[in-house]
Amino acid sequence: MEGGVAAEEGTVRCAAWIKRPENAHLVALGKSNPSSLQIFTFDRLTNSLASSPSVTFDFEEGCDPVSIAVHPSGDDIVVSTTKSCRLFQLYGQENNIKMVTKELQPLQDVGPQRCLAFSTDGSRFAAGGVDGHLRIHEWPSMRVIVDESKAHKSVNDMDFSLDSEFLATTSTDGSARIWNAADGVPVNSLTRNSDEKIELCRFSKDGTKPFLFCTVQKGNKSITVVWDISTWNRIGFKRLLRKPACVMSISLDGKYLAQGSKDGDVCVVTVKKMEVSHWSKRLHLGFPVTSLDFCPSERVVLSTSNEWGAMITKLNVPADWKEWQIYILLLGLFLASAVLFYIFFETSDSFWNFPLGKNQPTRPKLGSFLGDAQSDDKNMWGPVDL
Repeated sequence: MEGGVAAEEGTVRCAAWIKRPENAHLVALGKSNPSSLQIFTFDRLTNSLASSPSVTFDFEEGCDPVSIAVHPSGDDIVVSTTKSCRLFQLYGQENNIKMVTKELQPLQDVGPQRCLAFSTDGSRFAAGGVDGHLRIHEWPSMRVIVDESKAHKSVNDMDFSLDSEFLATTSTDGSARIWNAADGVPVNSLTRNSDEKIELCRFSKDGTKPFLFCTVQKGNKSITVVWDISTWNRIGFKRLLRKPACVMSISLDGKYLAQGSKDGDVCVVTVKKMEVSHWSKRLHLGFPVTSLDFCPSERVVLSTSNEWGAMITKLNVPADWKEWQIYILLLGLFLASAVLFYIFFETSDSFWNFPLGKNQPTRPKLGSFLGDAQSDDKNMWGPVDL
C-alpha cells in the first residue's frame, strides 16, 4: 500500500523511524498548528501508520518542531524546535508506550537546528544550526567535542560515517567539510568547481565500500557524486533523480539510497549498481519532500511534506532473504546431498572389490559382509594371535 497519510490535524514538519525490538517499529512525527511530537505505531501487514498516535507531547505556543534524530537504540529522541532542543525518552511496549521529556542543557535557547544526527554506534550526537553553528557532543554525557560557531554559512545537511569516525557537513553556500568526530578536528574540505554546489551528503553503510555520496548542483544539472573516504578523492558521478534533490537517506544495511525532489518525487537507488530501482513520481505532488527515512527492517520508506503529511511507501524492489528461508535452503541442500550420496552408494562398486573387472564376481551383499544376523557366534572373526 503506497501513500498512507497520518490522518491527524496539524502540519507535518519532520519525521523519523524509531527502531524497536521484534521489528515493532514506531514513527515519530513533529507537527505544527498545533505544535506537537506524536508517536505512531506501524502495521507491517498493511504498510501503514495507525490512524491516531499512541502518545503525544504538546509544545508551547510558537515552539514548532524543525528536525528529529532518533538514537540507534530507539529509546532516545531529540527534537529541535524554533527555540531549542528537547530530549524525549520512550518506555514500555508497543501497546503501552510512555514518553518522558528532559531538557538538554547545552542546547537550550540555541535556535533552530536544521540538522540533527546520532553516530552509528550511538556514542556521539551532532547538531547543525541555521546560523551555521556546529556542535558535536558525547552521548549521553553531552561533553562538548566541537563548538564551532562559524563552521558554515548555514548548515544544510550532515551524516556520520559507519565507523562513527567522521562527520560530513554541507552548507547552503555549496561547500562541504569533513570533521573528526572524536576530537572535532577538521579533516578535509571537499573539492568542487566554481559552478558546483554540494548540497546533501550520506556515507555508505554496507561496510565494504568506504564512500561518501553527495548531491551536487552543477548549473542546471543535478548529479550524485561519490568520494572515496580513504583518500577524499572524487571517483565518479551519476545522474539519478535528474532534478534538484532536497533530502537524501540511506538504508541501515547500505543497499539502497533514496532522494526526494523539490516537486514531490522520490527515487530509490541500488547502491551496488547505482541504478534507480524504484520511482514514486508526484508522491507529494508539487511540494518539496521535507524528510525521508528508511524503515529499519522492511523495504519501506517514510516521507513527509508540509502539504501532504506523512506517507508510507512500500518499495518495488526484490525481496530480501528471511532467516527462516535461509534455514530451509540449507536443509534442502543437506537432503539433496544425502539423496545423491545414497544413489552413488547403491550404484557404485564396493570399496573392497574396487575396481571390478569383467570376470570378477559381483560385490558381496551388505548382509553377508556384516555376517548372518541369526548367527549365535559372538566373535565371528575368532581369536587373534598377537
